[in-house]
Amino acid sequence: MTLQRPATDDFTQAIATEMQHWVERVIMKYNICPFARQEVLADTIRYRVVENRQLDDVLNALIDECQLLDAHGEIETTLLILPRGFEGFYLYLDLVDMANDLLIEQGYEGIYQLASFHPDYCFDGEPQDSAANYTNRAPYPTLHIIREASMEQALANYADPESIPERNIAFAERKGTEFFVKLLRDCKQ
Repeated sequence: MTLQRPATDDFTQAIATEMQHWVERVIMKYNICPFARQEVLADTIRYRVVENRQLDDVLNALIDECQLLDAHGEIETTLLILPRGFEGFYLYLDLVDMANDLLIEQGYEGIYQLASFHPDYCFDGEPQDSAANYTNRAPYPTLHIIREASMEQALANYADPESIPERNIAFAERKGTEFFVKLLRDCKQ
């Protein structure tokens, strides 16, 4: 389905493929998100690479994706991948705040929510090299647009959803930083 993995050139296709590898080889394989497997198998994840570095253009792309999701119920979720311009984690966090504000401003509160991933993701109070940070580390800065209704339904059918973050952190700490460094590196192959 062309809606799933739009790519205008080899660069964007390579980025989308790396992120697909991350979803399949990290998130799904190690059950970081217990809801990912169903969407991977159903091929309902859209990988959208935004090459533009301008904040306004990225925010416009976010709203474009929300509108696309509105029109295409067969697409469950979009990963809005930002390979350039948001390499700095704190700049990226500013973008996440603005993106959340924009969703509210555009009337998408309660319809879509964002999850955030970044190569240098660091939880507040955690050391930069903590393995726990890898539960939110991805090959590229990414805004994950999630349908809230679908998430509510998935959580209602999952025993003890509050335990997911703690389980993931315990898993990451057991495996260690080097394990995840290798996994992320391998996504580029």
